[in-house]
Amino acid sequence: MSLQPETFKTLVKVAAEQVIASAPELTSLDQAIGDGDHGTNMKRGFEAVLNKLDAISEQPLHEALKTIGKTLVMTVGGASGPLYGSFFLAAGEALSHSKQLPDDLAEVFGSGVSAVSARGRSQAGEKTMLDVLIPVLETLKTGTGRPDLIEQVRNTAAEAVERTAPMQATKGRASYLGSRSVGHVDPGARSSCVLVQAVCASLEGGQ
Repeated sequence: MSLQPETFKTLVKVAAEQVIASAPELTSLDQAIGDGDHGTNMKRGFEAVLNKLDAISEQPLHEALKTIGKTLVMTVGGASGPLYGSFFLAAGEALSHSKQLPDDLAEVFGSGVSAVSARGRSQAGEKTMLDVLIPVLETLKTGTGRPDLIEQVRNTAAEAVERTAPMQATKGRASYLGSRSVGHVDPGARSSCVLVQAVCASLEGGQ
């Protein structure tokens, strides 16, 4: 079984549009503990993805993911561009080695998560996007084949992003604030949650 091109195109479109719509919220979160540009940067990156979506969707899936990754690296800027870019580049690379979606989703997603961890030299518990991505990965691993997997993933992302609020940041710009970073949701974790939940909503709509 493989992910159909039109389904993939819809997933990317819905996810990109949701990130763009969430830009004000992401900016507000980043103003509290970062540079205040996360929403603007993510909006710019995913607008660039939308602008070339027709061409992207005509590529083989592994190349399409790599193109998304390269686009985000070139357009998002800041720390988020390389991190999100690394995720999609690594996921595309995993698919180029006899992996398929949705069958090998956990492995492909895991490759992306590992790339983010390596690029950011970070792990779970440091108040970053990994605090959403890693719990989602664990849900994908344990929930394979379950009819409620999409709902599980959506709920996992929502709960995980809220758990970043009481954390003290030890990576990125927020780490400079020390204990003052406590009490705020991490903007990178939130943008990861937005993407994951947008994909879940799109998949549910297509069922």
